[in-house]
This record gives sequence, structure tokens and C-alpha cells, in this order.
Amino acid sequence: MNDVTQSTASHFLSAAVTDLQKYKGLAEKVFEQIDDADFFFKPDGESNSISILVKHLSGNMHSRWTDIFTTDGEKPNRNRDGEFLEDRARRAGIMSTWQAGWDRLFETLENLAETDLLRTIYIRGQPLSVLEAVVRQLTHYAYHVGQIVYIGKHLRQDRWRTLSIPKGGVR
Repeated sequence: MNDVTQSTASHFLSAAVTDLQKYKGLAEKVFEQIDDADFFFKPDGESNSISILVKHLSGNMHSRWTDIFTTDGEKPNRNRDGEFLEDRARRAGIMSTWQAGWDRLFETLENLAETDLLRTIYIRGQPLSVLEAVVRQLTHYAYHVGQIVYIGKHLRQDRWRTLSIPKGGVR
């Protein structure tokens, strides 16, 4: 890679980590506002609770970001369907898994070299560049964090503490 490309790759990785840290922080600000009943609340029979979304994100992070250059990102020992079952496990245990998933993700991204962004990895047998995989996961995690925020805001209603600029607020 030339200097411009290396600089761009380094900037991309740094920006990706920063954005992912923001998504994690947004979700955790929701967790601070909800109680255990809210954590397991499902808007309807087909929707996910916050606890299910946390389990799913954690499972995805462990699977996608473990041994990315030597194994497929969809690990055979992952029970993806099980992530969507409400098991009423202790919230603390689910949160421990949440943290471990993020730790795995950040450790992997922080150990990537700029030249790794163009290397090919596989997710469900599909070849992707590491850059494509990072973008794919950024959008996936943002999507589910948005769901977490929406559920939390719905549950808290007038007790909701905004996570961004309040309506009529100044930037």
C-alpha cells in the first residue's frame, strides 16, 4: 500500500472502532434506564426483547470476529436460532456475554494491519474483504442498537432520558 492508501486504511479502522464504541455506548445508556422486567419485555410475540438482541449481537460478534483469517465467520458451534429464544437467564450473565462479544470485536479490529483490509475472509461461505465485513457488521450492529433504543424509549416513555439532542435542543 502506498502512503495515501495506508493513511486511508488506518483512518477507516479508527473511524469504524469509534463508531462501534458509540453504538455500544448508546445501548448501554438504555440498559442503565431499564429494569429487569424491561430487559425481557417483548412488544409482541414476533418481536425481540432487549435481552434477545443482546444475546444475538454477542453471538454474532463472537462468531464473526474469532479467528477471522482461518475460519468462517459463521462458526459451527454457534446456535444462532437459540439466540432468539427468551430464556430468562440472569441479566448479569447476559451482560457479561455482551461485554465479551464487544471485547472480541475490538481486540480483533485493533490488531488488524492496514493491509488486512483487503484480505479475503468468509462469512457463511461468502468471500468478503475485511473492509466489506467491517462495513457489513457496522450496519448490522447499528440496526440492532437502534431496536434496543426504540424499545427502551417506548418502555420509559415520559421517564426517558434522551441519548442525543432533545427536541428543541441546541447543538
